[in-house]
Amino acid sequence: MTILVTGGAGYIGSHTSRLLTSLGRNVVVFDSLERGNADSVLGTPLVIGDIADTALVTKICLKHKVTTVVHFAAYKSAGESMSQPEMYWRNNVQGTVNLVEGMLAANVQHIVFSSSAAVYGNPQSSPINESSVISPVNVYAETKAMMERVIRWYGETHGLRWTSLRYFNAAGASSDGALGENWDVTTNLIPLVMKAALNISGPLQILGNDYPTKDGTGIRDYVHVEDLADAHAKAINYLQSGGPNLTVNLGTGVGTSVMEILSATEKVLGHTVPHEFAPRRLGDPAAVYADVTLAKKVLGWTAQKSLQQIIDSAFHWHYGQLS
Repeated sequence: MTILVTGGAGYIGSHTSRLLTSLGRNVVVFDSLERGNADSVLGTPLVIGDIADTALVTKICLKHKVTTVVHFAAYKSAGESMSQPEMYWRNNVQGTVNLVEGMLAANVQHIVFSSSAAVYGNPQSSPINESSVISPVNVYAETKAMMERVIRWYGETHGLRWTSLRYFNAAGASSDGALGENWDVTTNLIPLVMKAALNISGPLQILGNDYPTKDGTGIRDYVHVEDLADAHAKAINYLQSGGPNLTVNLGTGVGTSVMEILSATEKVLGHTVPHEFAPRRLGDPAAVYADVTLAKKVLGWTAQKSLQQIIDSAFHWHYGQLS
């Protein structure tokens, strides 16, 4: 019984692959390495290839006796998706169709899908639960919503068993400093904070300080990447024990402002992080955070790591990459 992890050389995929291996699971990582990093695949076999190659997917599944696929492989830049949408339709949506076709040809019936809270768009209120309106505001988010629907309809038509995990803002790095996020290819807040804190970039640009929040800056739900990896492990157990198809939010259920992120970082560094305020982006909501009731009830999962642990691990990872 083997678990195939697509996109397992990426940020969240590599943490998940490593955790599954440490739990005694047989894991094979499948990644094109177009945007993943082979050095992030620790102690796990790596097969280089494209999820769009249906025949290769089938061959790998049969060769390794795969029973479950954990599907991370996708492009994920909102800005890029608006300037090059055709890449996202092909890679994310058509790639998922081909992947599932390859799985089914090898009689692999279980998939855990790495979705995103981006499918909710710009919600009018928080916390957000799984029945909240799906209203993507960019092509990337639309592809995630479409990938969910593709998988759900394969469940209806072919008996595919699935869980879709909609996670909020993944952050942090592995506790031992072995894995983390590549700040050269991300626009996520915490790596940008670390760049400013370590004088790798200019001052952090904070987009908006006039939101109706406690300090005027935007509020989001930051969840440690190792907690997300644990949720994927629990989702696999859930499917393999016969649980029905499931869509579930993953977050802490707590909103944290940009200024609170800065304050937590300054505690670690012992000095201020250079920053300046800029106009907010049109359409950005003031606060977005998860209702995680369902994850706790059905998967038995709650985020365990604190904001300070997120910041500590991110700082030590990024600082370590400089030396």
